[in-house]
Amino acid sequence: MITDKGKKFFYKGDDLHTQYGCIKKPEIEKAKPGDVLKTNTGKEMLLTNGIFMDFYSKIKRGAQIIPLKDMGSIVAQTGINSKSRVLEAGSGSGGLCCFLANIVEKVFTYEIREDFAKIVKKNIENLNLTNVEQKHKDIYEGIDEKNLDLVVLDLPEPWKVVPHVKAIKHGGFLVSYSPCTPQVSDFIEDVSKSDELIYIKTVEIIEREWEFSGRKIRPKSQPIGHSGFMSFVRRI
Repeated sequence: MITDKGKKFFYKGDDLHTQYGCIKKPEIEKAKPGDVLKTNTGKEMLLTNGIFMDFYSKIKRGAQIIPLKDMGSIVAQTGINSKSRVLEAGSGSGGLCCFLANIVEKVFTYEIREDFAKIVKKNIENLNLTNVEQKHKDIYEGIDEKNLDLVVLDLPEPWKVVPHVKAIKHGGFLVSYSPCTPQVSDFIEDVSKSDELIYIKTVEIIEREWEFSGRKIRPKSQPIGHSGFMSFVRRI
């Protein structure tokens, strides 16, 4: 259900209770997508089918997740698709692995903290994703999988994964996501010592949303600024 201001509410098979009032279960179940329903206080809401990103926005968070702006850049730069096999290390809350699982054939996700792994498992289940394989494993010690199209690292010491790049197929990508420049520098230094890898670039994505209200048209006061640096490397 969506209000005229874009506020979303999810119907879970019972009466829908919101700050705008209530819509009874029978009313919702006899309606079809596109119908406008009213709460008991007279607030109108549009009934529509949810898409993956609607449900994704409700994932439980423990550790901070990579923002969508950065995830989108990783997908665009590496060209992964429905035939790709991807590994991410540092599952955190599972934001990246769930996002990628909606795009690629298979995702493997490594996490050493059991409390984070439990959150990831719940998010995978809630999104009905069946192509994610979780592992309680330290990627610094090695990678089980072979012929991977992409490995994404969200780790304190990403350079420790450089010795394990044989897990990536020729032409595949290694991407390190780091919040600070010293991590980026140390990662690139170790990449440059490998005769199997070629460093492509490091980028950060700054997103600035605009506000439109009559003649008041300007950037919103609180843009999403720096979140992390993405270093792109390719196996040759």
